Amino acid sequence: MRRSRKLLHNGNTTVNPAMVDRLSLVRRQVAALDPVDEREAHAQATILHALDELPRPFDEHADLTHVTCSAIVVSERGVLLHRHKRLGMWLQPGGHIEPGEAVPDAALREVLEETGLAGEHTSTPPAIAHVDVHDGGRGHTHLDVRYVVRTTGDDPRPGPGESRDAAWFAWPDAIALADAGLRAFLEALGGQGLRHG
Repeated sequence: MRRSRKLLHNGNTTVNPAMVDRLSLVRRQVAALDPVDEREAHAQATILHALDELPRPFDEHADLTHVTCSAIVVSERGVLLHRHKRLGMWLQPGGHIEPGEAVPDAALREVLEETGLAGEHTSTPPAIAHVDVHDGGRGHTHLDVRYVVRTTGDDPRPGPGESRDAAWFAWPDAIALADAGLRAFLEALGGQGLRHG
């Protein structure tokens, strides 16, 4: 049955069918994850609960708690990280999802903006590989869904206004630099044969 593109009404909230599809896909993929550690298991449960409770979970302006996305960028050179301008930490590229944007597309857009490199998802169709819940600053809580993205091993060229500190790190160095929300996943990912392209 073909779904109408008109807006659906859910109580007092108007819901776009495309948003429902996006929400349903994210919920299914998050639920299907096999967490690598307790932190990710807690994040998975928190995100699934929030997806059911938040009226507009992808809208950074609708609530202080919202879904963000990021990408663990890999190539034959290792893992690409950038030093976050405000936090001063080496992190994977990521950020907020634009209105109406598909979540996997947002991850690729963030990679391009923050590193200057075009990437492609390592899975077809793109699938969420990891999740984390963390303080996003300014009172925000980020429900971060993460994809694995492959790029060429070219040197990063961050876009205007982005952190100028972006670099490739060998797997052991990336794991050592990673924050607690990413470290165990990088260890598991490196063990899946992604260390050498």
